[in-house]
Amino acid sequence: MRITFYGAAREVGRSCIMIEGKNTKILIDAGIKLGEVEEHPVIEDSMLKHIDAVVVSHAHLDHCGYLPHILSNGYNGPIYSLKPTLELVNVIASDYLQISKPKGIKKDAIAKMPKHYKMVEYHEEFRVKDLAIKLVPAGHILGSAMVEVREGDDRLIYTGDINLKGTKLLDPAYTEYLKAKTLITESTYGGKGDVFPAEKMVLGGFIESIKETLNKGGKVIVPSFAVGRAQEVLFILDDHMRSGSLPKVPIYVDGMINKAMRIYRHNVIYCKQELQKRILMSEDDPFKSPNFHVVDGRDDRAKVIKSQGAAIIVTTSGMLKGGPVIRYLEKLGDSYLNKLVMVGYQAEGTPGRELLNGAKEVTFDGKKVKIGLKVEVYHLSGHADRPQLLKLIGRIQGLKNIFIVHGDETKQKEFADELKNKYKVTLPVLKEHYDI
Repeated sequence: MRITFYGAAREVGRSCIMIEGKNTKILIDAGIKLGEVEEHPVIEDSMLKHIDAVVVSHAHLDHCGYLPHILSNGYNGPIYSLKPTLELVNVIASDYLQISKPKGIKKDAIAKMPKHYKMVEYHEEFRVKDLAIKLVPAGHILGSAMVEVREGDDRLIYTGDINLKGTKLLDPAYTEYLKAKTLITESTYGGKGDVFPAEKMVLGGFIESIKETLNKGGKVIVPSFAVGRAQEVLFILDDHMRSGSLPKVPIYVDGMINKAMRIYRHNVIYCKQELQKRILMSEDDPFKSPNFHVVDGRDDRAKVIKSQGAAIIVTTSGMLKGGPVIRYLEKLGDSYLNKLVMVGYQAEGTPGRELLNGAKEVTFDGKKVKIGLKVEVYHLSGHADRPQLLKLIGRIQGLKNIFIVHGDETKQKEFADELKNKYKVTLPVLKEHYDI
């Protein structure tokens, strides 16, 4: 097999990897990279018509946001993934096109996407010409998968984004009976110091911080990715409000999160069994908690902003690159009573990273916004940390080659140093070919 990296090489974002067999070319993921300037995979449009299939690991923009482009510029084949992933891709891609208005996208690209979808299930092998492919649970978000590609006796595993710890909604990644000669692994948190603190400690600080602001009558803004982090955050807040460890205040849910919540609810069979039982065997449906209040458009948003008293606002986007969170910061961001609580990764060049670095003013669409509220971060990541990544690698039988992607270059180098005495380790370069 031959591997070519058109994104995620020595960077976080725009994941896009071509795997070639003797007579087959597949693309695993087709994402974009958010930052000061949006970046796309470096694959040429002229190549798209020669690709036999696309496999999507999960529905985050940095793994699927480029799909409308490839369908508008020559690709006409199938797109394989899990049912919830393909449903979430529709929502995410549509929202992305509306907010970012990227060039080179045909008007009917979103409408045509479902015609290309091929739904597969976990652990079910399917074939694309001479390549056999299987998706394995990755534990990152609903429908997320590691991708196993086999040609004869040669096997390759691509982690996508992976989480080896269970969450409130999902079981951890499946790591039993994994066998491969080659691994392509993410390294978002593969650096020397990337060891997550105990979950109890993080959640304790997160809840105490929110309670502090609510008790003063302030509003807490939690910017979050619509898929994955938002659902975890909402379940955590709801549980603590039900138990009395958080005061009863409205939890406003704004942006694409609401559509994603419905998809999670309709695909609960892919969530933890205990969550399925909670819904099926009682009237307690956590997706429809009375503590959640849906914000439906600008008028509702204006009412939330003008409302008196404490509240929690969970809204998109997670890196403050667009979405309703901008409006909330414009109107509520200059008050010391309020608080912004970050829960996810903030890429270089994004307003979220600027605020984490201490900026007291950020620019949204050319307009400067003063930030007087307190900014805090509590790491509620859906990624594996360094020890988890090492644990996964140790469980793969027959492993010889490791390609490290999807991480800041410094972290990738530190992770490579840890592995190079036991494996052949490569930090790939964009557009270079690697034969395995």
